[in-house]
Amino acid sequence: MVSKIRVTIRKHWVGYAFLLPFALLFTIFVLAPVVIALFISFTNYNMLQPPKWIGINNYKLLFLDDKIFLTALKNTLTFACITGPIGYLMSFFAAWVIDQLKLRNVFALAFYAPSITSGVAMSVVWLVIFSGDRYGYLNNILINLGVILEPILWNLDPAYIMKVIIIISMWMSMGTGFLVFLAGLQNINKEYYEAGAIDGISSKFQELHYLTLPMMRPQLLFGAINSIVGSFGVFDIAVSVAGIPSPNYAGHTIVAHLYDYAFIRFQMGYASAVAVVLFLITFMLGRLVMNMLRSKY
Repeated sequence: MVSKIRVTIRKHWVGYAFLLPFALLFTIFVLAPVVIALFISFTNYNMLQPPKWIGINNYKLLFLDDKIFLTALKNTLTFACITGPIGYLMSFFAAWVIDQLKLRNVFALAFYAPSITSGVAMSVVWLVIFSGDRYGYLNNILINLGVILEPILWNLDPAYIMKVIIIISMWMSMGTGFLVFLAGLQNINKEYYEAGAIDGISSKFQELHYLTLPMMRPQLLFGAINSIVGSFGVFDIAVSVAGIPSPNYAGHTIVAHLYDYAFIRFQMGYASAVAVVLFLITFMLGRLVMNMLRSKY
């Protein structure tokens, strides 16, 4: 076995030489932190004293005694189940429509611009709309229309906090996935559509179903993975809208819970346990999506 590996390395040493820088960076900045976080999750570590091994106590506390974590898990799942699929479909549909326009570059910039702006900055802009007084744009419109009599505290009322976070996140969802979809659409050979028209495809939606979607499996997979990671990693928008902790923990997410224990309470062992759980959730969902969208050829 060792001899076969040596022969393979000698035969393809140039390729392995080019791969080495990426492999080193990946190991140092991705693989090693994951392994270290997994180890720390089984310890009691406050950054001042050496880690003390406590076994699975952090995980027991996380699922059996930490009601705030269960609330954060529920909020994150709710957020992900709404913004993930809808943002994914919106990104693809917008890319599909823009690809058929003459000024596609202008429209692509208009759709992509919000995603390159920080969540904190966008939240500040949106909080003018969702301001809790009569001068907030939304409250002012609803009062003038007679829909409400008193201003609604959009970012303080637990009944509305998550809805506001979802709306802002949906508006910012046209990110990397949108550009990947647009690039994938532009790289499809137009001869396929001509051949499809000869075979009886007569509408844009038939082209989408029989030609576009099958030929965009790699881009669809990449966009789905990005959507999953982005949905479960929501933090800056939630904190900017509702603060940390949010009123009645209505906008508390898993990443906010991790941040609270890691950088406010400095309980790194417990925070690492939260990170491991989040990693496992996103990894399993990612594998599920890969099995659904991976190319069969």
